[in-house]
Amino acid sequence: MFVEGTLRWQVTEDCPWDLLMALALRDLGRLGGIGAPVIPRLSPAVAPVLHGATGTLPVQQPTVFPRVSPEAASANQPSMLEQQWQAWFELTVDRERRPIVSLLRPPHFEAFDRAIELQDLIMAHYDEALSWTRERHAEYARTSVEQHARRAADIVDVVREREHELRRQAGYFRLDLYVLPLADTGAWIVGPHTVVVSTTLRDDPEAFREWFTPVVAALV
Repeated sequence: MFVEGTLRWQVTEDCPWDLLMALALRDLGRLGGIGAPVIPRLSPAVAPVLHGATGTLPVQQPTVFPRVSPEAASANQPSMLEQQWQAWFELTVDRERRPIVSLLRPPHFEAFDRAIELQDLIMAHYDEALSWTRERHAEYARTSVEQHARRAADIVDVVREREHELRRQAGYFRLDLYVLPLADTGAWIVGPHTVVVSTTLRDDPEAFREWFTPVVAALV
């Protein structure tokens, strides 16, 4: 994570580990249309495969399906698994509530003992999600270091331009940006101070500044 700002305002940028894992497990469990807004699928996609004991060709890993009551099904309500995943997602995107140490501790994942359907999903697909998350997190870390100056300028320049326009310094505001490898380009507000930004948007300075400028105008 890197932080830009002053005593008056702060913008952080990160690619949280548990958030990557949560979305990878969502895609592996084929959970779709959860939450508002709905975060797009990941790209590259997470492959749900299991290697056989003989080390031959991989086979498709069975999908974990939640237990859904007839009442919930008839009312078109979110399944128990979807509700549990959504609660976990809301925790992972909240920087103030998110645990410092990951909740994902194999082999039993005790933190999810009261969310059995979600625990089952994690146990079934943990290895695939972990492998994918390691690669994507490392990619983000490399890019963040290599492009730090440019990325910092994308943020600071827009705020300074707004200050010049208003002929005053920015007041207090905080914004957390989570840069994620998503199949769609864009940004999604997931909390009072938190926005998910696609990697494709963040890697395009012109497009990022075009999006970020009205955001700063609303905050300053």
